[in-house]
Amino acid sequence: MEAHTAQSNYNETAKRVLVAMSGGVDSSVAAYLLKAEGYDVAGVTLRMFGRELLTESAREAYGETDIVSDAREAADRLSIPHHALDFGEAFRASVVDPFVRTYCDGGTPNPCIECNRCLKFGKLLDAADELGYPLLATGHYSKIETVDGRRVLRLAKDPKKDQTYMLWSLSQEQLARVRFPLGGKNKDEVREIAASLGFTSATKKDSQDICFIPDGDYAAFIEQYLGTTFPEGDYLDRDGNVLGKHRGIIHYTVGQRKGLGIALGEPMYVARKDVLHNTVTLVRNEELFGKTLEVERANLMLWERLDRPVRVKAKVRYHHIPEWATVTQISDDRLHVEFDSPVRAIAKGQSFVMYVDDLLAGGGIIC
Repeated sequence: MEAHTAQSNYNETAKRVLVAMSGGVDSSVAAYLLKAEGYDVAGVTLRMFGRELLTESAREAYGETDIVSDAREAADRLSIPHHALDFGEAFRASVVDPFVRTYCDGGTPNPCIECNRCLKFGKLLDAADELGYPLLATGHYSKIETVDGRRVLRLAKDPKKDQTYMLWSLSQEQLARVRFPLGGKNKDEVREIAASLGFTSATKKDSQDICFIPDGDYAAFIEQYLGTTFPEGDYLDRDGNVLGKHRGIIHYTVGQRKGLGIALGEPMYVARKDVLHNTVTLVRNEELFGKTLEVERANLMLWERLDRPVRVKAKVRYHHIPEWATVTQISDDRLHVEFDSPVRAIAKGQSFVMYVDDLLAGGGIIC
């Protein structure tokens, strides 16, 4: 563990909060806002991986960014202590390995969900305890509120930046210790604050990709990580007829149209991947829709347990506009979901997230 302390006159009697700082504009402004509110603030930056994890093209996309240096610069400007923690081994075990495994099993994982659950609001909370900080803050765009005695997340002020979808797995205990200072601000306001403070991050572009696959080439990353390639197999139609050859099952995700490398006279989409038989089933767009699914690893925020079916608005991926559904709890950590209208491209491994009005009610993993 590295510790770097800038000269500081912060109030020793204020609440102590450790702010996860990535070197970007959001986390830097989050630290500033908390300090302005009178909190005793320190920054922490996590080293998740080195450049050796990246593919060659991903190294070019990633550049030579040193997030620790960028975060430390912001901490110095705010005159707060800064710590750097090596989470590399935990990141591989909790995020990268499950990501690769799920893809190889035919699913479509979301590693940011696992990173939040296991590291940012798991292992990092343990580190906060060790450093003497009872509270943890991040630059996520969301609001924490208490409804009927339970802590829930409310949609952020800026709908384009709202990140409640990525936070569905947080427990009541975790929410009690977490602060999200940016939930009531929009991105333009955050950038204006950063510029006024002279942060170099004020004009940084937002990250749009998985941090360890910045070029978006999941298949190349998996093949490099495993040291193997995946064989060609058959494209099938819904009736099992062979349509052509695919170039390896990890190159495809449910709902995909581009990059199939096959001409069929009409747009076709990936509907299913059969790992056992190494086949990819293609269908027309209208055949991609379904109404029911089941969810495992369910986490409820708004209720302790569902004793009867509930009506919610729900989404099956980050950019999905929420749609009406009925949710029934069928075991301690499993839900059954039926949408009112068919939903496009429901993919195993993605997160199902549900809302009541503008409150995040809970979520889980589509199975």
